[in-house]
Amino acid sequence: MLFGLKINQIKKLLFVGIIVAFISACKDDKPNVYRNFLSPMIGLNVPVGNEFETKIQFGNEKKVDSVIYLIDSTKVATKTDTSAIKLKTEGLKLGSHIITAKIYEGTDAEDLTTNINVLAAQAPVEYIYKVIKTLPHDTSSYVEGLEYHDGFFYESAGDYGHSSLRKVEPSTGKIVQSTPVDKQYFAEGITIIGDKIIQLTYREKVGFVYDKATLKKLSEFSYTTGREGWGLAFDGEKVLNTDGSNTIFFLDKDKYNRIGSIDVYDNKGPVQNLNELEVIDGKIYANVYTTNEILIINPENGAVEGRINLTGIFPSDYFKTEDQRANNVLNGIAYDQATKRLFVTGKKWPHIYQIQISKK
Repeated sequence: MLFGLKINQIKKLLFVGIIVAFISACKDDKPNVYRNFLSPMIGLNVPVGNEFETKIQFGNEKKVDSVIYLIDSTKVATKTDTSAIKLKTEGLKLGSHIITAKIYEGTDAEDLTTNINVLAAQAPVEYIYKVIKTLPHDTSSYVEGLEYHDGFFYESAGDYGHSSLRKVEPSTGKIVQSTPVDKQYFAEGITIIGDKIIQLTYREKVGFVYDKATLKKLSEFSYTTGREGWGLAFDGEKVLNTDGSNTIFFLDKDKYNRIGSIDVYDNKGPVQNLNELEVIDGKIYANVYTTNEILIINPENGAVEGRINLTGIFPSDYFKTEDQRANNVLNGIAYDQATKRLFVTGKKWPHIYQIQISKK
């Protein structure tokens, strides 16, 4: 009886083995249809201007007629074989880009995708500063925006219940004109476009338009571009806007809707917390919130080309509590185009500083 059971078990095992072998043989006869990108690996960092290799693992399936390569939605190359190819990053904006290989077999097509991160080609140039003049500043102003026009500072003071738009005499710090902002709003960045001043609010999804001469509010507009309203600047053609991320948005100068953007990267990765803005000699200057740094940014591709370290410009012991020091940080850049003077300040600082920068 026991011997009979052993024979039956052996037969069953042999039968299972034959079935497994048969299935395996059938699988071996089928073509290998597995395809994927061997390079670039997902999230590969590539300095702008450099080439990167694109290589696909092709299976044993029927002959590939052609492969079309796209960066985002733009066709950049075509191959009639399955060999590797090098693609260029020159001219691309910084940030993430989708790489697509569209593989054709007769009329059939299959898409494979991966992505790369395009970074700045070089490390930012480091700048140091020299204080040329120290000007008085109202310490009640939680500075969110600063502009210099026609001999005056125009300033947006933030915080709920204390927000306002101000015109200030530089030499004395005297407030020449002021328009309060309703307590339900937290005023943010400003910029001047012709005879108008544009002001954002923090989380209220609304912006205000003022008459520059009188600071009288003329109208409101819906702001839905960024996650929050932070900084503003005007380059003569379009409005630049930040929302605390690493993106600088471009807005229409009349309707204030989004018309484009750049993502800001240095040679290591994205730079977050971009805040107050100024356009100086064709470059974008941006405060990095809660730091002592101002970045100099290429407006075409978002590359950080320079970094101004303003550590030490303001006494670290001026504010007595840790909470005050954490909140009353560097924020405010203004430029006098006529005399090439650069001004910086911070939230509730007692001074606005005229500075001169130079390479370290």
